[in-house]
Amino acid sequence: MSSTADEGASQAASRLGFTSGQVIQEFAYDDDVDEELRASIEAMTGTELVDEEFDDVTDGAVIWFRDGDGDLTDALVDAMTVLDDGGPIWVLTPKAGRPGHVSHSDIEEAATTSGLHAMSTFAIARDWSATRLGTRGRGR
Repeated sequence: MSSTADEGASQAASRLGFTSGQVIQEFAYDDDVDEELRASIEAMTGTELVDEEFDDVTDGAVIWFRDGDGDLTDALVDAMTVLDDGGPIWVLTPKAGRPGHVSHSDIEEAATTSGLHAMSTFAIARDWSATRLGTRGRGR
């Protein structure tokens, strides 16, 4: 990986807001994920991403989700199972025009159904967009 690619992935990972020492759980890993982004998250936190079977408390979650991957609401509920209160959930989906793209309205619907809401969306990697989901504030 070139230093420019390293820097780009590091800057993208920093936008996720993870910090040193955090445990981040990863869902729906497959051979199409952005490995540079994954490596940058691990470098930033100083810990390896833990898989779906991890059953201790986590500080955040990353869900790689593609059209056809099943039910996003179920994936969100699974991610919240061991997530510490207030921990972010990031849904990473293929960008528009890429195979497996998921519409923002589908993400919002799944978030609402699972008691979350979409907070922000931006391009995170060459082929991936990131949408941050959070818990609803007061006045739910």
